Amino acid sequence: MKASTGKPVSTDTRLKHGRVSLALSFLVQGVAFALLVTRIPAIQDRYGISDGLLPAFLAAVPILAGVGSVLTEKIVVRVRPRVVLRWAQPVVLLALLGVAAGDQVWQLAASLGAFGLSVGALDASMNMLGVRLQRAYGRSIMLGFHATYSLGGIAGASLAWAGAHWDLSLLVSYLPVVVALLPAALTGSRWYTDADIRIPADADAVTSAELAKSAKDGASSVAFKALLPLCLVMTFAYIGDSTVSNWSAKYLQDVLGSSDEVATVPYNAYMVTTLLGRAAGDLGVRRFGPVAVVRFGSLFAAVGFAVVALAPGAWVGILGFTILGFGLCVLVPQCFAAAGRMFPDASDAAVARLNIFNYVGFLIGSPLVGALGDVWSYRGAMLVPMVMILVTLVYARSFADGTARYGGGHDRSRTADVG
Repeated sequence: MKASTGKPVSTDTRLKHGRVSLALSFLVQGVAFALLVTRIPAIQDRYGISDGLLPAFLAAVPILAGVGSVLTEKIVVRVRPRVVLRWAQPVVLLALLGVAAGDQVWQLAASLGAFGLSVGALDASMNMLGVRLQRAYGRSIMLGFHATYSLGGIAGASLAWAGAHWDLSLLVSYLPVVVALLPAALTGSRWYTDADIRIPADADAVTSAELAKSAKDGASSVAFKALLPLCLVMTFAYIGDSTVSNWSAKYLQDVLGSSDEVATVPYNAYMVTTLLGRAAGDLGVRRFGPVAVVRFGSLFAAVGFAVVALAPGAWVGILGFTILGFGLCVLVPQCFAAAGRMFPDASDAAVARLNIFNYVGFLIGSPLVGALGDVWSYRGAMLVPMVMILVTLVYARSFADGTARYGGGHDRSRTADVG
């Protein structure tokens, strides 16, 4: 790789550029996803979708995203993850624009289909590169990437609020965002790096057949039994997250008697504490190790759900959702990091398979809480994800850093600091 001056770019500089460009990708994805999910009522109105049909459209996105993640595992056997990410992100943004530009239900279905498939490929390839970069750095940096995703989510939700507040059409809301983010994402993609120390300096000499054989050999070594604890934690974390995103406003209004305005506060508070927790989380992993951070996060999240379930009023409920953000925020990034450590020679396959359970949790969470709330009580329903999160404590040892030295009070020694 060479700089514009023609001088060779050092490995450390390549990693720094790769880290910044990947963080940008996480940020863009956070904005795009938030813009979609926070404007669902407007999308429903634009296309005249009934309340009965809406769940089918909403469920299709995570289902197709799971398919996209599975396909990505197959694709990266022959194509490097950075190539998948480079082209998946523009498709996500264009699909978002397609949702805003259409006026027929079939056009919405096509756009959401493209969005779902490309999001699955995007999530999988982003986290593949994140795991590889963390291995190259020799210390925890994974939470930082997810912090930029949370920042993007806050920005996207704020833009969506502005669009709704000023009664802007979906196209007027989405078009300027896509026009700004698409060239930024494409430009940043020039510096993506797979950060794989096993690739020789003259990488062009490595044939696609050799890459495919290496990837297939690695994928076959991923034992689902060993990966299962991480899959369960990933599922439980997203059940908790979807509970907050789908039910926090209704819970405050219907159960705790808040106003419409106050009911919008808990999700915003949750997003802010998620951002803060992830921004500081890598320091915690480096100082105390991943097992301690996962245990702390699980206990904090469980306390948050307990406070929500027992809250006597709206502001105590908001406090509970705020605590939840600090707890849940560390679990998903640490699942991906642990999968990379567990299968260092097959991290791409492990990440792609683990990523599927992101969407499993998303699909289960909202209907589960709604059904329990209807047949039992919404206070009781909040205790179910609490119990699931507590189960994470049983699997905390699966996050041990082993010989990777991504924590435990010190980092793996490096010949040079890479930022």
